[in-house]
Amino acid sequence: MSDMREENDDEISLLDLAITIKQNIKLLVLAPVAAGVVALGGSFLIAPTFTATTTFLQPQQQQSAAAAMLQGLGALGGLAGAASGLKNPADQYVAFVKSRSVQDALVKRFDLQNRYDAELHEDALRALQETARISAGKDGLIKVEVDDKEPAFAAQLANAHVDELRKLLERLAVTEAQQRRVFYEKQLEQTKAKLAEAQSALQGSGINEGALRAEPKMAAEAYAALKAQVTAAQVKLQSMRTYLTDQSPEFKVAQSELGALQAQLSKAESANNAAAQDNYIVKYRDFKYQESLFEMFAKQFELAKLDEARDGALIQVVDVAQTPERKSKPKKAMIAVLTTLGTGFALLLFVFARQAWRNGMQDAETAQKLKQLVK
Repeated sequence: MSDMREENDDEISLLDLAITIKQNIKLLVLAPVAAGVVALGGSFLIAPTFTATTTFLQPQQQQSAAAAMLQGLGALGGLAGAASGLKNPADQYVAFVKSRSVQDALVKRFDLQNRYDAELHEDALRALQETARISAGKDGLIKVEVDDKEPAFAAQLANAHVDELRKLLERLAVTEAQQRRVFYEKQLEQTKAKLAEAQSALQGSGINEGALRAEPKMAAEAYAALKAQVTAAQVKLQSMRTYLTDQSPEFKVAQSELGALQAQLSKAESANNAAAQDNYIVKYRDFKYQESLFEMFAKQFELAKLDEARDGALIQVVDVAQTPERKSKPKKAMIAVLTTLGTGFALLLFVFARQAWRNGMQDAETAQKLKQLVK
């Protein structure tokens, strides 16, 4: 019996709602339509915004030409992979475009502080960030979208993002080949200076290479080559610490190789102690060591330069931003529809609330509570 009463109450409630809607049908229909028409008319007063878009391809890491050759260079072979790419390289270039260096350059280049009526430089930067949208797609393309009231300026500002990114990348070593080139360039400069010092010391001893006897010369050259390998292994281990832990298998293997080379060097030093008593032998051995090290670094530097040249242009523009012909904002139809729906929903809630108030005022107990609530 109680279930039937609850079902009847539900039917009455739904019937009351339907009656309420019917009684206010003109308000619920005409008012939202009128609001949508007003919103549509008001949208014509809003200045149109144009969006220019440019897309570019992130730099592609090519297979290094030096990779196979490094296998025959012993301790230096592991340095080619020291500067591997990020997991999400596209995100890295998005961060470059959004960097303070690029954003500052754009603000100064186009005098955006005056254009955006910004009181401070920081305000101009914030306005630029709201105007320009930079994103990376799953296809590897990076998109730069710029909004502005002037279509031509929107295209100029979008393309300028790519220009300033190129300038930034010229100052940075981003690709694997660039990083290797910078690393070996520094090593080459240091070794070149030490080689010059060793050569001067050897010439100052009054002994030239032709004056050395065969056996001491061979011993000195072998010792120098071994010492160069130890130095190269130490450089490799130092580089690996930047991207591997001490417990990684690759690091332990490199550490074992260094230990083995150091043990061989220690034996060579012990065996050559007597020969090292001759001043010219010591100087010649140091000269050959620096010479061997210089040759190794010079070869790696040239290979890195070759790989860097093969990379070509870092930024490849797929679509240059063109002056947009159609406005992107405001979307008049969407504004009218959303205003109509929003107004209709708000009025529907108002009608139901007003009817609930009227029904409540008819009940003495409910009316008393409502009066206390109003007070």
